[in-house]
This record gives sequence, structure tokens and C-alpha cells, in this order.
Amino acid sequence: MLPRLEEISKRRRVLGLSQKHLARLAGVSQSLIAKIEAGRTGPSYLKTKAIFDALERLQREKEPRAKDLLQPRVVGVEEDEPVSKAATIMNEKGFSQLPVFNGRHIVGSIAEKTIMDRIVSGISPHDLSRVPVKNVMAEAFPQIDERTPLSLISALLQYHPAVLVMNRGQVTGIITKADLLKVFSG
Repeated sequence: MLPRLEEISKRRRVLGLSQKHLARLAGVSQSLIAKIEAGRTGPSYLKTKAIFDALERLQREKEPRAKDLLQPRVVGVEEDEPVSKAATIMNEKGFSQLPVFNGRHIVGSIAEKTIMDRIVSGISPHDLSRVPVKNVMAEAFPQIDERTPLSLISALLQYHPAVLVMNRGQVTGIITKADLLKVFSG
């Protein structure tokens, strides 16, 4: 089902397109776009679909990508380090989660919530502080490509505290929910 015709004008303006430019991209006349926006015509389904397809294509092209949002300095912890080291890093850096590494390989993640859940389950903070991170870590953060669009990143961040950005098997950055907020303030 296609959006309502009133959306054409709104989306065109948000994308900064003239009627003429949109018409050229959609393969229709500028006068048709003008008539649709003025509410003077009801175009055929095929022409309407061509216009919305052109708008969606442009919107995807302008959408920020992972490479535009990532924090390039990834701070993590080795899996054999004690939980106290992970907690110290999170506290000093102001992070609420860290990726867990085995050398250069991602093997898991640790978050404030992971540590708190263990304490709530009855493990004393003193005992927990000496446990290796690999014994309490959670699954690794999702890994995405540098070209991954904002829409997919935001969907992943609804279920995970962070995503790792990869290029040729190497971690090139990390994106957290806080990084998404920068899209709106920048």
C-alpha cells in the first residue's frame, strides 16, 4: 500500500528537492507533481509508485551510515582480565558496556547490567571483582558493515546496548545509543 498523496510534498521538501528534480527522478512531468501537490489530480498507480520509489531511493542515499556515526576508538577488555578491570575501565571512561576480546577477536560483551545482575544474584562484589570477564560476559555485540544505514543501526540498538562496526574482519568503531542522539543534535 502506498502512502497518501499528501506525503509527496512533505517528503520532497524534507529532502530539499524541487518539483522539477523529483519529476526527473521519477520519470514524470513537473506539472504532474504540481497538480498532485495542489490536489488537482489523482495520478495512476504506476506514476504514484514511481514518485514514491524515487523519494525512498533519495531518502536511503541521504541516510547516515555507520561510518558517519561510529566512535573510532574502541575500548574493550580482554576475556582473561578480572571483572574489576572491566568495572574500572567503564567507570573511568564513562561507558556502560565494553566489548570483550581474545586478542583481536570479539568474544563477548560486558555491561554494568551484567555486573549488577551477578551481584543481585548473590555474588559478593569482592568475589565478583576477581572473576575473569569470560565467566560472566554476555554475547558479543552485533557486528555491522561501515555502510549499514541508520535505520538498521537504530533497530539493532533497540535490542543491544552497542554495535561494532567492521571492515574486512577488523573492528573500526563502535556505536551506542548515545551516538544515535548525536544525529539529532549535529
